[in-house]
Order: sequence, then structure tokens, then C-alpha cells
Amino acid sequence: MTSSVHGVLAERRHQLILRALRSGGPAAVTDLSDQLGVSPATIRRDLVRLEEEGLLTRVHGGAVAEEGDQPFAEVAQVRVAAKDVIAARAASLVEDGQSVLLDIGTTAYRLARQLRGRRLTVITSNLVVYEELVDDEGIELVLLGGMVRREYRSLVGFLTEDNLRQLHADWVFLGTSGVRPGGQVMDTTVVEVPVKRAMIAAGERVALLADAAKFPGTGMAKVCGPEDLDVVVTDVPPAGGMRAVWEDAGVRVMAG
Repeated sequence: MTSSVHGVLAERRHQLILRALRSGGPAAVTDLSDQLGVSPATIRRDLVRLEEEGLLTRVHGGAVAEEGDQPFAEVAQVRVAAKDVIAARAASLVEDGQSVLLDIGTTAYRLARQLRGRRLTVITSNLVVYEELVDDEGIELVLLGGMVRREYRSLVGFLTEDNLRQLHADWVFLGTSGVRPGGQVMDTTVVEVPVKRAMIAAGERVALLADAAKFPGTGMAKVCGPEDLDVVVTDVPPAGGMRAVWEDAGVRVMAG
């Protein structure tokens, strides 16, 4: 069996492990081994990898899931009104004829809905953004290549990063799982970080889309600092200390 097939099987196994931990709570290696039909040694290697990615914590004899990187379908139901406020504000930044790079995540998807009917180029690794805009003939739609993360409806990996190095966009709209008090933009999943950094490098201007729940939010992996941003678009004005961080870095804050 080729290594690529092994990789696909491992990714599927990782999804099933995380699903089992989220739905049933902490689980023993032996139980996961029985459920998935693989050896305990294979499960232990999977748990090490998932812990390195910040998705679970290993405990004696098993593991427990971390909060944070939930499947797209779950996150899409949360704080929809706030995301739509942010999306409308973000859409006002974009001028017809410009190129727009949309990150993964549900807020970027809500922004895509706001961009329908505009004359734009939209570049994305977000499969839900693609589905939203694929029938809009006024939009030039560019879908980045990469490995499909099915539950998170996104494309990641070296192919995605290589594609981004060939492109330039007028605007990059980033999502986040959390923003630290010092303004550092974080993510819960290590595999997404290189893609987000490549997006930032491809953009003329970078806007962060973050609802109030993202201050501080979650995330173990740093994507960028405030110096890498031009605009922060949110639904509620951030606390004074956080606003000062943005202002000191020359970042415009768009808030209610």
C-alpha cells in the first residue's frame, strides 16, 4: 500500500478518534482499538500525533478531546447574527474589480454570501465558499489545491501553500480561533497555520474577522502578530487594552 493511501486512512482514523472522544468523553486505547479495528500500537501513534496538533490530551491508558477545533457544521450554527454583522462590514472594504482571498471557516463563508453579485476575483481554500459562489458568473473563482479536510470543509498542505505563493490578492480575510491579549492571532490546528501564513504573504492588505467570542478564544498555535494586520473587523468594540494594542500597531478596528 502506498504512503499516500496510508495517509488518507490515518486521517480518517484521526477523525473517528476525535468524534468518539467528543461524543463519548475520555476513552481508553483498548476501546479505541476495538472500535476502529487496528492495533493498540497504531492508536497510540495516532494519539501522539493528535496531541502534537493540539486536538487531544493523552491521559493514562487513553485520551480526552480538547475543546476548540470543531467540525464546520457545528461551528456554522454558532453566533450567526454576529458573523453576518462582521461579514457586512468586511464586504464594505472591497471595491468592485478587486481580488479577495478568503480563509477557511464560517465567518469567511458568511462574507462570501455578502459578495454575491459583485464583480470580483475570489480565491479560497474554503470548500463552502466555493459552493456558495460557484454559480455566480460575475465572480472569477479560484479554488486552491491541497488535501481535503472533509469535516472542516477546507484544503490544506504543501499544494495549498505552493498555490498561494503564485498569487497576489488585494484583500485577505482571515479567520481565527482566538486572539491573545497581546494581539497574537491563534489557531487550534497546527496544520492550518502554514496556509494562513501563506495567505498573509499573498495579500496587499489583511483583515482579521473575529467575533467577540474570539477575545481571547482558543488556540495553541500562533498565526501572526498585530503587525501583520491592516484591519480587525468585529461585532463588539474590544476592551481598552486590546484596542490600544491594535492602535499601537497601526491596525484599523471596525466594530459596533
